[in-house]
Amino acid sequence: MRLATLERPKKLLDRIKLRLIGLVLGRTPPDPVKLILYRRDWLGGRFVALLQQVMRGASPWTVGERELFAAFTAKQLRCAY
Repeated sequence: MRLATLERPKKLLDRIKLRLIGLVLGRTPPDPVKLILYRRDWLGGRFVALLQQVMRGASPWTVGERELFAAFTAKQLRCAY
């Protein structure tokens, strides 16, 4: 099931952002991008802050290693992103 509101956000600026991302990528924006724009005050902002901390914060692993772990996990879960 897909939420129609993820395809067409309520805010004009968010719709413009999705359109520009789609033009740059040459396809529809990935679902995580749509999710981040959806109810940013409830989920998006917190999710982005947490993601930034996990991927770029202090860690015994390098940023590259963390990116590789994320890519490997996404591949194992058959996730397109």
